[in-house]
Amino acid sequence: MPELPEVETVRTGLAAKLVGKTIDHVLVRRRDLRRPIPPGFAERLSGRRLATITRRGKYLLWNFDDGLVLLCHLGMSGQMVLGSGTAQQTPRQEQKHDHVRIAFTSGDWVTFRDPRRFGLMDLTTVDEAPHHPLLAAMGPEPLSNAFNGPVLAAALAGRGSTIKAALLDQKIVAGIGNIYASEALYRAGISPRRKAGSVGPVRAERLVAAIVATLNDAIAAGGSSLKDYVQATGDPGYFQHQFAVYGRQGEACPHCDPNRTCRVRQITQSGRSTYYCPTRQR
Repeated sequence: MPELPEVETVRTGLAAKLVGKTIDHVLVRRRDLRRPIPPGFAERLSGRRLATITRRGKYLLWNFDDGLVLLCHLGMSGQMVLGSGTAQQTPRQEQKHDHVRIAFTSGDWVTFRDPRRFGLMDLTTVDEAPHHPLLAAMGPEPLSNAFNGPVLAAALAGRGSTIKAALLDQKIVAGIGNIYASEALYRAGISPRRKAGSVGPVRAERLVAAIVATLNDAIAAGGSSLKDYVQATGDPGYFQHQFAVYGRQGEACPHCDPNRTCRVRQITQSGRSTYYCPTRQR
Protein backbone atom coordinates (compact mmCIF):
# COMPACT_ATOMS: atom_id res chain seq x y z
CA MET A 1 0.00 0.00 0.00
CA PRO A 2 1.37 3.46 -0.82
CA GLU A 3 2.40 5.19 2.39
CA LEU A 4 2.93 8.85 3.23
CA PRO A 5 6.00 9.41 1.00
CA GLU A 6 4.30 7.88 -2.03
CA VAL A 7 1.08 9.81 -1.49
CA GLU A 8 3.01 13.05 -0.92
CA THR A 9 4.98 12.46 -4.12
CA VAL A 10 1.76 11.91 -6.07
CA ARG A 11 0.28 15.03 -4.47
CA THR A 12 3.14 17.28 -5.53
CA GLY A 13 3.12 15.85 -9.05
CA LEU A 14 -0.62 16.40 -9.47
CA ALA A 15 -0.57 19.85 -7.89
CA ALA A 16 2.24 21.09 -10.11
CA LYS A 17 0.24 20.23 -13.21
CA LEU A 18 -3.41 20.74 -12.24
CA VAL A 19 -3.85 23.45 -9.58
CA GLY A 20 -5.69 26.46 -10.98
CA LYS A 21 -7.27 24.47 -13.80
CA THR A 22 -10.95 23.66 -14.36
CA ILE A 23 -12.49 20.23 -14.78
CA ASP A 24 -14.16 19.74 -18.14
CA HIS A 25 -15.71 16.34 -17.51
CA VAL A 26 -15.31 13.16 -15.48
CA LEU A 27 -15.62 9.64 -16.85
CA VAL A 28 -16.52 6.93 -14.33
CA ARG A 29 -16.01 3.46 -15.71
CA ARG A 30 -16.44 1.53 -12.48
CA ARG A 31 -18.28 2.64 -9.36
CA ASP A 32 -17.66 -0.29 -7.00
CA LEU A 33 -14.35 0.62 -5.41
CA ARG A 34 -13.72 0.10 -1.67
CA ARG A 35 -16.59 2.55 -1.26
CA PRO A 36 -19.05 3.09 -4.09
CA ILE A 37 -18.47 6.25 -6.12
CA PRO A 38 -21.07 8.69 -4.72
CA PRO A 39 -24.16 9.62 -6.76
CA GLY A 40 -23.75 12.68 -8.95
CA PHE A 41 -19.96 12.37 -8.74
CA ALA A 42 -19.16 13.45 -12.30
CA GLU A 43 -21.78 16.19 -12.37
CA ARG A 44 -20.63 17.73 -9.07
CA LEU A 45 -17.00 17.88 -10.18
CA SER A 46 -17.53 19.15 -13.71
CA GLY A 47 -16.87 22.88 -14.07
CA ARG A 48 -15.03 23.17 -10.74
CA ARG A 49 -11.65 24.92 -10.55
CA LEU A 50 -8.99 23.10 -8.54
CA ALA A 51 -7.63 25.41 -5.82
CA THR A 52 -5.16 23.15 -3.97
CA ILE A 53 -4.31 19.50 -3.40
CA THR A 54 -3.45 18.65 0.19
CA ARG A 55 -2.73 15.43 2.04
CA ARG A 56 -3.93 13.93 5.32
CA GLY A 57 -2.09 10.76 6.23
CA LYS A 58 -2.43 8.51 3.18
CA TYR A 59 -5.38 10.48 1.78
CA LEU A 60 -5.36 13.12 -0.95
CA LEU A 61 -7.77 16.04 -0.72
CA TRP A 62 -8.53 17.94 -3.92
CA ASN A 63 -9.92 21.31 -2.77
CA PHE A 64 -12.06 23.21 -5.26
CA ASP A 65 -12.91 26.90 -5.50
CA ASP A 66 -16.47 26.44 -4.22
CA GLY A 67 -15.53 24.45 -1.09
CA LEU A 68 -16.10 21.01 -2.60
CA VAL A 69 -13.42 18.43 -1.69
CA LEU A 70 -12.56 15.24 -3.55
CA LEU A 71 -11.18 12.72 -1.04
CA CYS A 72 -8.99 9.99 -2.55
CA HIS A 73 -7.12 6.95 -1.27
CA LEU A 74 -4.88 4.83 -3.50
CA GLY A 75 -5.61 1.61 -1.63
CA MET A 76 -3.24 -1.30 -2.19
CA SER A 77 -2.55 -0.91 -5.89
CA GLY A 78 -3.95 2.47 -6.93
CA GLN A 79 -2.21 4.92 -9.25
CA MET A 80 -3.02 8.45 -10.38
CA VAL A 81 -1.28 9.06 -13.68
CA LEU A 82 -1.22 12.33 -15.59
CA GLY A 83 -1.67 12.80 -19.32
CA SER A 84 -2.45 15.61 -21.71
CA GLY A 85 -3.93 16.31 -25.13
CA THR A 86 -6.88 18.09 -26.68
CA ALA A 87 -10.37 16.70 -26.24
CA GLN A 88 -10.07 15.09 -29.67
CA GLN A 89 -6.61 13.68 -28.92
CA THR A 90 -7.27 12.41 -25.40
CA PRO A 91 -6.63 8.64 -25.63
CA ARG A 92 -9.31 6.15 -24.81
CA GLN A 93 -9.00 4.30 -21.55
CA GLU A 94 -7.52 1.09 -22.85
CA GLN A 95 -6.37 -0.46 -19.60
CA LYS A 96 -8.78 -2.77 -17.87
CA HIS A 97 -8.35 -1.21 -14.43
CA ASP A 98 -8.69 2.48 -15.37
CA HIS A 99 -11.76 3.25 -13.26
CA VAL A 100 -12.01 7.07 -13.27
CA ARG A 101 -10.65 9.73 -15.60
CA ILE A 102 -10.80 13.44 -14.74
CA ALA A 103 -10.31 15.68 -17.77
CA PHE A 104 -9.54 19.40 -17.56
CA THR A 105 -10.39 22.17 -20.00
CA SER A 106 -6.65 22.70 -20.48
CA GLY A 107 -6.36 19.30 -22.13
CA ASP A 108 -4.73 17.72 -19.08
CA TRP A 109 -6.23 14.63 -17.53
CA VAL A 110 -5.56 12.21 -14.70
CA THR A 111 -6.52 8.55 -14.61
CA PHE A 112 -7.21 6.62 -11.43
CA ARG A 113 -6.07 3.05 -12.01
CA ASP A 114 -6.62 0.41 -9.33
CA PRO A 115 -6.45 -3.31 -10.18
CA ARG A 116 -7.42 -4.50 -6.68
CA ARG A 117 -10.12 -1.83 -6.18
CA PHE A 118 -9.17 -1.09 -2.54
CA GLY A 119 -8.86 2.61 -3.33
CA LEU A 120 -11.69 5.08 -3.00
CA MET A 121 -13.03 8.43 -4.10
CA ASP A 122 -15.57 10.37 -2.07
CA LEU A 123 -16.94 13.91 -2.02
CA THR A 124 -17.08 16.15 1.02
CA THR A 125 -16.56 19.84 1.78
CA VAL A 126 -13.84 21.95 3.36
CA ASP A 127 -15.90 22.33 6.53
CA GLU A 128 -16.92 18.68 6.72
CA ALA A 129 -13.58 17.08 5.78
CA PRO A 130 -11.97 17.19 9.26
CA HIS A 131 -15.03 15.31 10.59
CA HIS A 132 -15.21 12.78 7.76
CA PRO A 133 -15.33 9.22 9.18
CA LEU A 134 -12.10 8.35 7.37
CA LEU A 135 -10.19 11.34 8.77
CA ALA A 136 -11.72 12.31 12.09
CA ALA A 137 -9.76 9.97 14.37
CA MET A 138 -6.44 10.30 12.60
CA GLY A 139 -3.33 11.14 14.64
CA PRO A 140 -0.85 13.97 14.01
CA GLU A 141 1.00 14.41 10.76
CA PRO A 142 4.56 13.16 11.34
CA LEU A 143 6.10 15.99 9.31
CA SER A 144 4.24 18.70 11.22
CA ASN A 145 5.06 20.58 14.40
CA ALA A 146 2.22 18.68 16.09
CA PHE A 147 4.38 15.54 16.14
CA ASN A 148 7.23 15.44 18.64
CA GLY A 149 8.76 13.28 21.35
CA PRO A 150 6.38 14.19 24.18
CA VAL A 151 3.34 13.74 21.93
CA LEU A 152 4.48 10.29 20.80
CA ALA A 153 5.50 9.23 24.33
CA ALA A 154 2.07 10.20 25.64
CA ALA A 155 0.30 8.30 22.86
CA LEU A 156 2.35 5.17 23.57
CA ALA A 157 2.09 5.24 27.36
CA GLY A 158 0.41 2.15 28.77
CA ARG A 159 0.01 0.40 25.43
CA GLY A 160 0.64 -3.33 25.47
CA SER A 161 1.07 -3.75 21.72
CA THR A 162 4.48 -3.81 20.09
CA ILE A 163 5.95 -0.51 18.94
CA LYS A 164 5.78 -1.71 15.33
CA ALA A 165 2.03 -2.29 15.64
CA ALA A 166 1.60 1.07 17.35
CA LEU A 167 3.30 2.91 14.49
CA LEU A 168 0.85 1.34 12.05
CA ASP A 169 -2.09 2.66 14.10
CA GLN A 170 -3.24 5.75 12.21
CA LYS A 171 -4.72 7.13 15.45
CA ILE A 172 -1.20 7.46 16.89
CA VAL A 173 0.54 8.93 13.86
CA ALA A 174 -0.83 9.43 10.36
CA GLY A 175 0.58 7.97 7.18
CA ILE A 176 3.12 5.40 8.35
CA GLY A 177 2.85 1.88 6.97
CA ASN A 178 4.84 -1.33 7.03
CA ILE A 179 7.88 -0.18 5.05
CA TYR A 180 8.58 3.05 6.90
CA ALA A 181 7.81 1.63 10.32
CA SER A 182 10.55 -0.98 9.81
CA GLU A 183 13.01 1.55 8.40
CA ALA A 184 12.36 4.19 11.09
CA LEU A 185 12.70 1.67 13.93
CA TYR A 186 16.00 0.58 12.46
CA ARG A 187 17.28 4.16 12.34
CA ALA A 188 16.17 4.70 15.92
CA GLY A 189 17.79 1.48 17.13
CA ILE A 190 14.50 0.27 18.62
CA SER A 191 13.40 -3.34 18.35
CA PRO A 192 10.02 -3.85 16.65
CA ARG A 193 9.30 -6.40 19.37
CA ARG A 194 9.54 -3.80 22.15
CA LYS A 195 6.28 -3.04 23.93
CA ALA A 196 5.01 0.38 22.91
CA GLY A 197 4.43 1.38 26.52
CA SER A 198 8.10 0.82 27.33
CA VAL A 199 9.46 3.22 24.72
CA GLY A 200 9.56 6.17 27.14
CA PRO A 201 10.51 9.83 26.52
CA VAL A 202 14.14 9.32 25.47
CA ARG A 203 13.43 6.61 22.92
CA ALA A 204 10.35 8.53 21.73
CA GLU A 205 12.50 11.55 20.88
CA ARG A 206 14.90 9.31 19.01
CA LEU A 207 12.06 7.58 17.18
CA VAL A 208 10.43 10.85 16.12
CA ALA A 209 13.72 12.04 14.64
CA ALA A 210 14.11 8.72 12.81
CA ILE A 211 10.56 8.84 11.45
CA VAL A 212 10.97 12.37 10.15
CA ALA A 213 14.35 11.63 8.55
CA THR A 214 13.11 8.41 6.95
CA LEU A 215 9.99 10.02 5.49
CA ASN A 216 11.88 13.05 4.17
CA ASP A 217 14.51 10.85 2.53
CA ALA A 218 11.79 8.73 0.94
CA ILE A 219 9.96 11.79 -0.39
CA ALA A 220 13.21 13.13 -1.85
CA ALA A 221 13.64 9.79 -3.67
CA GLY A 222 10.08 9.85 -5.04
CA GLY A 223 8.81 7.11 -2.74
CA SER A 224 9.34 3.35 -2.97
CA SER A 225 8.29 1.28 -5.99
CA LEU A 226 8.04 -2.38 -5.05
CA LYS A 227 5.09 -3.43 -7.18
CA ASP A 228 2.32 -1.08 -8.33
CA TYR A 229 3.31 2.38 -7.14
CA VAL A 230 4.33 5.04 -9.65
CA GLN A 231 4.55 8.80 -9.41
CA ALA A 232 1.93 10.97 -11.14
CA THR A 233 4.26 11.15 -14.15
CA GLY A 234 4.29 7.36 -14.42
CA ASP A 235 7.90 7.17 -13.22
CA PRO A 236 8.85 4.80 -10.37
CA GLY A 237 10.14 5.87 -6.98
CA TYR A 238 13.69 5.02 -5.97
CA PHE A 239 13.81 4.84 -2.17
CA GLN A 240 13.71 1.03 -2.31
CA HIS A 241 17.39 1.21 -3.26
CA GLN A 242 18.10 2.88 0.10
CA PHE A 243 16.33 0.35 2.34
CA ALA A 244 18.47 -0.63 5.32
CA VAL A 245 16.36 -3.62 6.40
CA TYR A 246 13.03 -3.84 4.57
CA GLY A 247 13.04 -6.90 2.30
CA ARG A 248 16.69 -7.63 3.13
CA GLN A 249 16.30 -10.67 5.37
CA GLY A 250 19.50 -12.70 5.60
CA GLU A 251 21.73 -9.82 4.50
CA ALA A 252 24.37 -8.26 6.72
CA CYS A 253 23.24 -5.26 8.74
CA PRO A 254 24.56 -2.21 6.85
CA HIS A 255 25.68 -0.39 10.01
CA CYS A 256 26.93 -3.15 12.26
CA ASP A 257 30.58 -4.18 12.51
CA PRO A 258 31.27 -6.08 9.26
CA ASN A 259 33.26 -8.63 11.25
CA ARG A 260 30.15 -9.61 13.18
CA THR A 261 27.79 -12.26 11.91
CA CYS A 262 24.50 -10.44 12.59
CA ARG A 263 21.97 -10.58 9.77
CA VAL A 264 18.71 -8.80 9.05
CA ARG A 265 15.82 -10.89 10.31
CA GLN A 266 12.25 -11.18 9.11
CA ILE A 267 9.41 -11.90 11.52
CA THR A 268 5.65 -11.74 11.21
CA GLN A 269 3.74 -9.30 13.41
CA SER A 270 -0.03 -8.98 13.13
CA GLY A 271 0.10 -10.70 9.77
CA ARG A 272 2.70 -8.28 8.36
CA SER A 273 6.39 -8.85 7.66
CA THR A 274 8.80 -6.95 9.88
CA TYR A 275 12.53 -6.56 9.19
CA TYR A 276 15.13 -5.61 11.78
CA CYS A 277 18.65 -6.13 13.08
CA PRO A 278 18.56 -7.94 16.45
CA THR A 279 22.02 -6.62 17.32
CA ARG A 280 21.47 -2.96 16.55
CA GLN A 281 17.84 -2.69 17.65
CA ARG A 282 16.90 -3.08 21.32
